[in-house]
Amino acid sequence: MKKTVLAASLALLTSIPAQADTLLGLYIGGQMWANNAKGSFGEGEIDQSVFNFEDEYQGSFYVAFEHPIPLIPNAKIASTTLDTVGGTTLTSSFTFNGQTYTANTDLDTTLEASYIDYTLYYELFDNDLLTFDFGITGRDLDSYIHVIEPATKIDSDLSASGIIPMVYLSTIVGLPFTGFNFFAEGNFISYDDQTVYDVQAGVSYELLDNLAVDLDLTLGYRTVKLELNDLDDFYSDLTFDGVFVGAILHF
Repeated sequence: MKKTVLAASLALLTSIPAQADTLLGLYIGGQMWANNAKGSFGEGEIDQSVFNFEDEYQGSFYVAFEHPIPLIPNAKIASTTLDTVGGTTLTSSFTFNGQTYTANTDLDTTLEASYIDYTLYYELFDNDLLTFDFGITGRDLDSYIHVIEPATKIDSDLSASGIIPMVYLSTIVGLPFTGFNFFAEGNFISYDDQTVYDVQAGVSYELLDNLAVDLDLTLGYRTVKLELNDLDDFYSDLTFDGVFVGAILHF
């Protein structure tokens, strides 16, 4: 369903006539992210187990629409996938979704998580030297966690989803006459023993700049934190971080 909504949004944005480009801006970006996942999860704030996760390559992309109308915010839709597998040897008993595993048990896990960010934002500055945006994001998070004891095939799983409100900030600092820019962007929130953030920083290079389209290449570092407290009975303290490369088209 989410993919359908995102595809429809992209189709709507790309249908804007080309002659409006002098007033309207369409951005399409994507990145390939080599991340390392680490941390714990469980069905309680205390009853969590640390798993050793495998490094993965994850993809993410976004579309953003900007306009010159005062007071009406710009809009951005971004999609990110966080899938990984891992394992652990329990040092104490661990209960997950009603199933209890005893100490010294080997467990494997599959973690499938994805989210779509719906962001409304304003541009405080927008020039070749400095761009600064601020706004709010609704993060629509879906996750599925499967735990299995390979020796006995005893398993348990849990699906969790929810909308997480977040603050959005973004800035770009230009280096005149070089084609290079420094950028930083983040969504974050912290309340009631929950901390969720998604921050990235890096450098971009303007490979193409003409009246029809701009193309920037990006290189940076990204960190995602999911410290969740009772999201559909799911508790976690997970971090994903690593280097990414990407590209941004501006029409």
